[in-house]
Amino acid sequence: MVAKAITLGTPSGRDLSLDHTHTREKIDLTYAIGSRYVPEALTDLDHFLRDHYSGLVGSMDPGLYDIMHALRVSLKARSPYQIISGYRSPKTNEHLRTTRGGGVAKRSLHMDGKAVDLRIPGVPLKELRDAALDLKLGGVGYYPGSNFVHVDTGKVRSWRG
Repeated sequence: MVAKAITLGTPSGRDLSLDHTHTREKIDLTYAIGSRYVPEALTDLDHFLRDHYSGLVGSMDPGLYDIMHALRVSLKARSPYQIISGYRSPKTNEHLRTTRGGGVAKRSLHMDGKAVDLRIPGVPLKELRDAALDLKLGGVGYYPGSNFVHVDTGKVRSWRG
């Protein structure tokens, strides 16, 4: 069964272009057409957003891609997203939580494939945060000291890290 995509009033094909800051990989694909996700694209995105520490691949929530697409549309951004973190295994999350001096939640949505940390070159971080908040589609964390915005498909909420 193919999951239904959230169209958010966008054209029929929805694309994403991503650069991973840790693996140096790049991906540019159409992840949804009309109201349907493209299964092969979701598999490719799961692999791209894998835990870059362990190599473990999680199952990412396709709703994240709809949020990311909506952000690019609302910001009229042309540059690929720079991805800092996608899926995190529980082991990686615990390691980061206990060695980074805070900023990593014990029950992080990264472990459920429902969160991504990102930025867009050329888009001020505050503008990216504000656009994500305006969508009201999930959680938004603002981390200016680390130069990224966290978006997730959890409850609508916001915080500063």
